[in-house]
Amino acid sequence: MKPAILAKAPIRPASADPRRFVFVLLDNFTLLSFASALECLRISNRMVGKTVYAWTLIGEGGGTVSCSAGTEFKLDSDLVEVQREDTVLVCGGIDVAKATSKKLLSWLRRESRKGMVLGGLCTAAYSLAKAGLLDGKRATIHWENQDSFIEEFEEVRLTKSVFVVDGIRLSTAGGTSSIDLMLKLIADDHGEDIANLVADQLIYNSIRTDQDTQRLSVPTRIGVRHPKLSQVIQKMEGYIEEPISPETLAKEVGMSTRQLERLFRRYLNRSPKRYYMELRLQKARNLLMQTDMSVINVALACGFASPSHFSKCYRAHYDTTPYRERGSHASRLSI
Repeated sequence: MKPAILAKAPIRPASADPRRFVFVLLDNFTLLSFASALECLRISNRMVGKTVYAWTLIGEGGGTVSCSAGTEFKLDSDLVEVQREDTVLVCGGIDVAKATSKKLLSWLRRESRKGMVLGGLCTAAYSLAKAGLLDGKRATIHWENQDSFIEEFEEVRLTKSVFVVDGIRLSTAGGTSSIDLMLKLIADDHGEDIANLVADQLIYNSIRTDQDTQRLSVPTRIGVRHPKLSQVIQKMEGYIEEPISPETLAKEVGMSTRQLERLFRRYLNRSPKRYYMELRLQKARNLLMQTDMSVINVALACGFASPSHFSKCYRAHYDTTPYRERGSHASRLSI
């Protein structure tokens, strides 16, 4: 049974003219996020029986832009002036920091003063935050970019939701979450029945709300449904910068340290200490590849007391040093 989309007051006043969406395509944007949003608009026009939505594709330079899959798209125009009634959706993807140019930031700041609805799909919440448009706002971004986002934008109230609507600011977590956001906007504009017809056309039978989180639950992710194991892993994920000892973790879930060791060995084939280390190193790798934080600061953010210990652990796990990891990533992006 398809959950109902709760229709609230429209974000924008009703109008006889089509609501225009301006898609700003950044270099290496994620095709799925963009296409999911666009298809919802196209199907809405078909279901309503007239053109209720229009759209245009713009981007820096106004020529062509490539998605992360390598396919090129012809843009309708450069970063031109838009109208207050437009809804602007910036489409991000791989290495959004590099794609967020000074020209884009200036354009976002200038156009946002008109007060239009403005959002970021996939990783593009980064671009909005960099422009200062999410300060004091709730937002979301793809889970892979959350660690680096939190470090850089303390003013933004980042959530793990599939999508977020905070006033006239929108953001999605990427992938199919664009569908969930668009279905909500369509329901606001034209009612639940039309939104549900669009979902049916997409064979999309599990509509999510802004209360749904983007990542799978711990039991689903690790393939094990053991409540105490899930509790411990959730605590580990929440205390990366200041790791908790296995003894404390065991005590907090009502187990002995030996029982905790057995639990991890049985289900994950590694010790709690090793699993915790892997979580911290995974976050460190994300920060190295997605931010300009110094290696020392990355080490501290991931609970390592010294750069030498961090480097030793990193090399043992990834077979390279943090410095080389960052250097090789930068080289790949420059190709």
